[in-house]
Amino acid sequence: MNNVRVMREEQLLTKAELARKAGISALTLARIEGGSDCRVDTKRKIILALGLRPEDKERVFGARFTVRKGR
Repeated sequence: MNNVRVMREEQLLTKAELARKAGISALTLARIEGGSDCRVDTKRKIILALGLRPEDKERVFGARFTVRKGR
């Protein structure tokens, strides 16, 4: 389970608004909010679009998620 929906609603953003800010489709965001997994890069985009830092990743996606720094 993740907290993407909760955090999006706390910021009064629609799915379409957050998806646009993150550079992903609204359908992808809906799937993620529904519990589907996604690529690490997509998670990073969502974290940044929510105005958070990569260090906040566990608040959004739980303890199993890690962000690797650039290549």
